[in-house]
Amino acid sequence: MRPEVALPVLLPLLSGALSLMFWRSRPMQRFLAVAGNVALLGVSLWLFVEVLGDGYITMQMGSWPAPFGITLIADMLSAVMILLTGIIGLAMGIYSLAATGRGHEKFGYYPLMHLLLAGVAGAFLTGDIFNLYVWFEVMLVASFALLILGGERAQMEGAIKYVTLNLLASVIFLTAIGLLYGTVGTLNMADIALRMDQVEHAGMVEVLAVMFMVAFGIKAAAFPLFFWLPASYHTPPVAVSALFAGLLTKVGVYSLFRVFTLIFDQTMDYLQEIMLWGAVFTMVTGVLGAATQYEFRRILSFHIVSQIGYMILGLAIYTPLAIAGGVFAIMHNIVVKTNLFLISGITHRLQGTYQLKKMGGLYRQRPWLAVAFFVSAFSLAGVPPLSGFFAKFVLIRAGLEAEAYVATGFALAVGLMTLYSMVKIWNEVFWKALPEDNLVPAAQTPVGDDGRLLKPSLWLMYLPVVVLAFISLLIGVFAEPIMQVMNIIGDQLFAPDGYIEAVLGAPGDTEATVVEPLELDAEAVREPGEELP
Repeated sequence: MRPEVALPVLLPLLSGALSLMFWRSRPMQRFLAVAGNVALLGVSLWLFVEVLGDGYITMQMGSWPAPFGITLIADMLSAVMILLTGIIGLAMGIYSLAATGRGHEKFGYYPLMHLLLAGVAGAFLTGDIFNLYVWFEVMLVASFALLILGGERAQMEGAIKYVTLNLLASVIFLTAIGLLYGTVGTLNMADIALRMDQVEHAGMVEVLAVMFMVAFGIKAAAFPLFFWLPASYHTPPVAVSALFAGLLTKVGVYSLFRVFTLIFDQTMDYLQEIMLWGAVFTMVTGVLGAATQYEFRRILSFHIVSQIGYMILGLAIYTPLAIAGGVFAIMHNIVVKTNLFLISGITHRLQGTYQLKKMGGLYRQRPWLAVAFFVSAFSLAGVPPLSGFFAKFVLIRAGLEAEAYVATGFALAVGLMTLYSMVKIWNEVFWKALPEDNLVPAAQTPVGDDGRLLKPSLWLMYLPVVVLAFISLLIGVFAEPIMQVMNIIGDQLFAPDGYIEAVLGAPGDTEATVVEPLELDAEAVREPGEELP
C-alpha cells in the first residue's frame, strides 16, 4: 500500500477527532492545530514528490476494484492542490493561535478547521463523482459552522446568503449525479469518461454538462450567482475569512477543470462560448464591485470573484497552454489571496477597524507588514516579476493564440482595475497619516474577533504572512520550473487517457497503481496543440 494518497484526508480527520477528545483543553487543541497541520504539510510534500516521479497514483479503498469501489487518485493537479492545502493549513494553524479569541476556541474552532481541511483534501483526491458531492457537503457543514461562530448579526446575515446559494448548488449537483448515473450506470469518473462516448442521446449529455457547470459555478462564485461570497466572507473572524478565501472557491474551480476535461470534454464545443463570456463577466463584475468598496475585507472578497474569472478563462479557452495558465492562476491566487486576508487581520489588530478611511500610517509603523502587503497585492494585480504576472502572461498568450481577442482585452483591463484597488488600499492603510478621529493607538488594540481580551502575540500573525509573501516571490523567481509542472498538468487534463488507465487499467489490484509520468519539457511554455510525449 502507498498511504500517501489517503493520508491528506485521514490526518485532518484524526486531528479533528483528537481536538474533540480534548474539548476542555485549550492548550491541547492549539497544539493539535499546529502539529496536525505540520503533519498534513509533510504528507502533502511526500505525495507531490511521489506523483512528480510516478505520474499517477491510485488506491482502491476497501479492496474493491474500480469502478465498483471508491477510488482515490492523485495526478499532478491533485498533488499541487494538496500541497497548497498543506501550506495554507499550517499558515492558518499558526495565525489562529494569535487571531482567534477564547470564545471561538471554546466552541469548536479548531475541530471545524480540521474538518474543513479534510473536506478540501477529499475533494481533490476522490475519483468518484458522488464522493465529490459528499466532500462538498463536508466542507459546507464545516464552513457554515465556522461562518456563524460567535453568532453576531452580520455573521448570521452573511451565513444565510452563503448557505442558501450553496444548498441550491448542492441540489443541482446531486440531481445531476442522479441523472448521470441513470444515463451511464456508474459513478467512477474514469469509468464515466469511457461510457460517455456511448451515450446515444447527445442532448442529455449537454443538459448534464450545463447542470454541472451551474453547480460548480455557484460553488466557485462565478457570474451570475456570485453575490453570496462578498456578502459573507467579510463577516467571520479574519482567520476564517482567510481560510475560505484561499481554499473554498478553488475547490469549485478544481471541479470544473476535472469534470470538463475528463467527463464532458466532448461538450466543450457547445459550452466554450458560454464559459468564455461567463469568465469575462466574472472578472468584470468582481473588479468593479471591489472598486466601489472602502472596507478592507469586502474589497478582497470582490477580488476573489474577479480572480475566479481568470481561472475559468483558462478552461474556457481549452488548450493545453490555457489550462496550464488557469492552474497557475489557481496556485498563485491561493497563496496571495490568503495572505492579503491575513494582512487585513493584522491591520485590524493594530488600528481597530477594517474601514480604509479610518486607517493610515502603517508604512512608517510597520514597514515589514507594508512590504508583505506590497508583494501580495501587486502580485494579485499581475505586476512583473511577481507570481501573478506569469499566470496572467500565460493566460493572455493562450487567449491570443486561440484568437479570443475580446476576452484577452478584458483580462488586461481587469488587471489594471485590480491594480487600482490595491493602490487604493496601499494609500489609505499604509501611506497616508492616521486620521485624528481614530483613537485606537497603533499596536495596542486589545480585543480579538469575539471581543475578548488578547495578549500581544503579533509575531504569530506576522510569521505566516512573511512566509506566504516569500512563497509568492519564489513562484515568480522560479516561474520556469513551476511552469513545467503546469505544462504537465495541462497535458494530463487535455489528454486524460493516463488518468483513465491509472484508475481502470489494473482492476482487482488493491495496491496503488503507478503510471509513468510525462517528461518535463525544456521550455517553460509549450505551444498549444503540440504533440504530447
